[in-house]
Amino acid sequence: MGLAQIRSTCCRFSFYLALLFSFLLCACSATKQAAPRADRQASTQKIDHHLTMGDAMERSQRVSNVRYNLKINLDASEFFNVENQIRFVLRGTSQPLRLDIKQAEVSNLRINGHFLYPNYNGEYLSINPKLLQPGENLIELDTLSRHSTNGEGLHRFVDPIDAQIYLYSHFEPVAAQKVFALFDQPDLKAKFTLTVTAPAQWQVISAMKEESRVANGEVKHWHFPTTPPLSPYNFSLHAGPYKSWQDNTGPYPMRLFARQSIAERVTAKDWFTYTKQGLKFFDNYFGIAYPFEKYDQLLVPEFLYGAMENAAAVTFSEDRFLSSSPISLPQKQRIASVILHEMAHQWFGDLVTMKWWNGLWLNESFASFMGTMATSEATEFSHVWRSFYSKGKQSAYRLDSLVTTHPIEVPVVSTANAFDNIDAITYSKGAAVLSQLRHLLGNEVFQEGVKHYLKTYSYANAELNDFISSLAKTAKRDLSHWQQDWLYSAGVNTLRVELKCQQGFIEKLALLQLPASKTLPTLREQKVQLALFSQRYSGMERYHLQTVTYSGRRTEFPELRGAKCPDLVYPNYQDWGYVKVELDPISFATAQADLNQIQDPLLRSMLWQSLWDSVTSGHLSLKQYIGAILVNAPNESDLQVLQQIIASLHQTKAYLDRFDPTTSQTLISQAEIRQKSRYKKIALKALEQMSLRKTIELEKQSEHQTLWFNAHIELANSQSSLDYLVQLLSGQAEIKGVALTQDVRWRIIHTLNRYDHPKAKRILAKEQKQDVTDTGAKAALAAKISRPEARLKRDYLSQLLNANQPVATDMGEAKALNFAQQRLVMENLYPADQTLLSRATTELRLENLATLEHEQGPSFMRYYTRALLPKTCNSATLAAYEKTLEAQQTYLSAGTIRLMKETSQKIRMCIAIHQKL
Repeated sequence: MGLAQIRSTCCRFSFYLALLFSFLLCACSATKQAAPRADRQASTQKIDHHLTMGDAMERSQRVSNVRYNLKINLDASEFFNVENQIRFVLRGTSQPLRLDIKQAEVSNLRINGHFLYPNYNGEYLSINPKLLQPGENLIELDTLSRHSTNGEGLHRFVDPIDAQIYLYSHFEPVAAQKVFALFDQPDLKAKFTLTVTAPAQWQVISAMKEESRVANGEVKHWHFPTTPPLSPYNFSLHAGPYKSWQDNTGPYPMRLFARQSIAERVTAKDWFTYTKQGLKFFDNYFGIAYPFEKYDQLLVPEFLYGAMENAAAVTFSEDRFLSSSPISLPQKQRIASVILHEMAHQWFGDLVTMKWWNGLWLNESFASFMGTMATSEATEFSHVWRSFYSKGKQSAYRLDSLVTTHPIEVPVVSTANAFDNIDAITYSKGAAVLSQLRHLLGNEVFQEGVKHYLKTYSYANAELNDFISSLAKTAKRDLSHWQQDWLYSAGVNTLRVELKCQQGFIEKLALLQLPASKTLPTLREQKVQLALFSQRYSGMERYHLQTVTYSGRRTEFPELRGAKCPDLVYPNYQDWGYVKVELDPISFATAQADLNQIQDPLLRSMLWQSLWDSVTSGHLSLKQYIGAILVNAPNESDLQVLQQIIASLHQTKAYLDRFDPTTSQTLISQAEIRQKSRYKKIALKALEQMSLRKTIELEKQSEHQTLWFNAHIELANSQSSLDYLVQLLSGQAEIKGVALTQDVRWRIIHTLNRYDHPKAKRILAKEQKQDVTDTGAKAALAAKISRPEARLKRDYLSQLLNANQPVATDMGEAKALNFAQQRLVMENLYPADQTLLSRATTELRLENLATLEHEQGPSFMRYYTRALLPKTCNSATLAAYEKTLEAQQTYLSAGTIRLMKETSQKIRMCIAIHQKL
């Protein structure tokens, strides 16, 4: 046994002793009478170790010129140890200094050469100011930590295929302290020097390319040169027997890494193509060369998010970017868009970084905006702004229309609140607002302002005012009013078309800007395009286009008086503005009847959205919308618009599934309930038949056929449709052009189990034996959980509600679920159609919220609240929410309360849609 192994073993033994001591203390405490769970949480919540904004500002005023020298030993076990050296310049020694290191065993603490007993509370070290000196200081300590399994800190994954161990880090917002000791806040940028000892067959990846790799028996020592100044959350460490690909044909060395067992599913050529295109685009646009020496990208398992912009070592969730099928155009577009989103961060986020977490929105909004622009201009996906409109922007509109909407820029009190407002407003509304600001200022002015900002604050930290000032300086205009209206005021305005015609000619045409609500009265300035269309034999023809900058309640167009009355007026043509559009009656009728006559695919997309918005606002019944779908959707030829239509089909089915006649309001007669129930069956049958008919009609494999077939798998619910899916799986039937790849097979099996087809269990067991990959294991678990079995639902829900308690598997043994499996359980436990099963546990899922909030932490709660807050559309569910908030609000986080209020509002909308059905 080598010295490092002996030391690691000894440290591990001490770590276990510490854990045992903690356990004994807890056991002693437990002998006292236990308080109610909510009461226990109340007393615990008073101790808050999160870093506040005020404390962070105070620390950054005292500490500067930070340098970390880290020697990390990775031996493939559940633990790792770090030799930490922290050098910094200190100003003022009157107050204790906080050094962050979380859930570690701390030993050999030395401050400026003096050995000391650590004053450590499990969250941070409090350094006595008498031990420090003005100017240069050196803190040294050794730490032993356990690898995480929840995606934060240094995550450890054991590949179920080949038992290989893979590590990757995720430090945002403040998880670097789970790995090493540091000042964990974004405005204390530091230089990192890293040495890693790891098994000889492993790769080790970080922000810099290694200077040397020295073999020493069964291990290698990796030494990395010192980084430029980085915020802690942008630094990273990844290690394991990763498969690597390399491309040096661009201006910067590029590498791609993935697990050995999934390497054959990686299309490295696509990744390198989009990466090269993006680097060239951003070098030119920003006027600053890529700020790091190489560009690494890693596909990693069990990742919490889509991707993370670690400097020069970007991580991506392999679940979102890999497929067993031949890669489709929509999948390629998603890869390109996310690569370029994270690449934009290398300049805006890594090179120039926010000072505090209230600036996180600007990082994400700017990357979303620039990533979309780069994808549109540098890759084959020139239509990507249409995808942004139909997906990201609509998510922002929906969230911005809820009672819980918030401004784009919000205060962040402490690190506990860093992710409270990371949502569609942060990403998509922010990106849309930046896009319309570019239109308002002009493309060249906007670009010059961005260049000025990046050059001024390179390798430093900046605030929102710094960014706006750079734009204002180049634009030579005051943007303070714009900043207040758009960034500090919540809500989305509506642009209403007022059209009056007389004998076929325009008598009056005006645009009315409506505030978001009475409590959100802001009216905003923005530039849009007004377009008028007339019906011709060849289709809908645009005969007037006008650029308009408006800011008030009413904008008149007297110059159009006497012009031909249009069949369609659209006041946000080409989607320049961030605003909802309310069509005039003539235009609405045109949209409903003649969608296929609109030749411009973006306009067609926007009119589809207008129809759907009319459903959710109560102006159009779901039945009328389904009628428009059945008439127009089969003729849609544009892939992007078809994706949008099919997404609305899934939403439509969810509304139909959640129709709950047994709990409808008493004002609805039994005859009306029976009528609506009959229509529900007819509508669901029509949608599944339409999707299958289109799949078969296309005959040969195409992106359109794939979309329709995937839609059919999701829409299938009748016995005849499910039987046909079984025949496809067994080879008794086939559809020309449709390939039953492993991903498709699992989607079918999921549907069969969700609807409890008689052969579903047997098919699931057989497929699970054939597909032994971890992807197959996850798909099998998701299919099993979706089954409409009350006992199964309660068993898995019990496992979620009682942290780390094992649940019995089909093989009879008890096994606790890891965090990735818990997420799968949450996402698949209660499909929309299983209303009775969901209602059975409504109170149970709500009454445990406070306890879960305390015991499981924010990462768990973000998934739990989104997936498992009850969504049954009836008054009983609303009453349960009110009861829960009354009893537990004191103990719930702001994020949980917000999601409860949002879900309540969505339930009310669902009830209204059902009443109008």
